[in-house]
Amino acid sequence: MSIDQAKLALGWHLAKDNKSIGRDFEFVDFRSAFAFMSRVSAHAEDLNHHPDWSNSYNRVQILLTTHSKGEITKLDIDLANRINRVYSDMRSEQA
Repeated sequence: MSIDQAKLALGWHLAKDNKSIGRDFEFVDFRSAFAFMSRVSAHAEDLNHHPDWSNSYNRVQILLTTHSKGEITKLDIDLANRINRVYSDMRSEQA
């Protein structure tokens, strides 16, 4: 799938390899970052599509690609949108 910035989920960027999309998330503490990852994992399981991610204290970095296709697919965009909703919901809960 050839993708342009207009088709990316809000806040996501096209990685340098043009085969994945990424986004960094920041939280108030480790517990919140870990809770976010836990919530996202449920969506990943629902879609059977799993992110490449890392966590350091209050930050979570996520890269999405469809490894079996070697490129970005609709699954990546769908999961990115779900991740955005989880992040938005969590920020609303903390407000």
